[in-house]
Amino acid sequence: MLTDLGFTYQTHPNGEVEIRHHGKHATTLRGQKAQRFLAEVEAGDFEVGQQLMARLTGNYKRGNERTARQHPRNRLV
Repeated sequence: MLTDLGFTYQTHPNGEVEIRHHGKHATTLRGQKAQRFLAEVEAGDFEVGQQLMARLTGNYKRGNERTARQHPRNRLV
């Protein structure tokens, strides 16, 4: 099953890569970062590309969600 996280990217003639999340600008990659990103996306599948864009934009789970759920401030009374 394909996991669509809502990321798309567009390459520009000057070599920049613009990454969008649900249609809104998230980040722009330039130079070596843009080249590495394109190489990894083209070598992988759809899900690999979505996860890579999530990591590059900082929009991914950080691993502390379960811990935060147990915090007294977040508990339902």
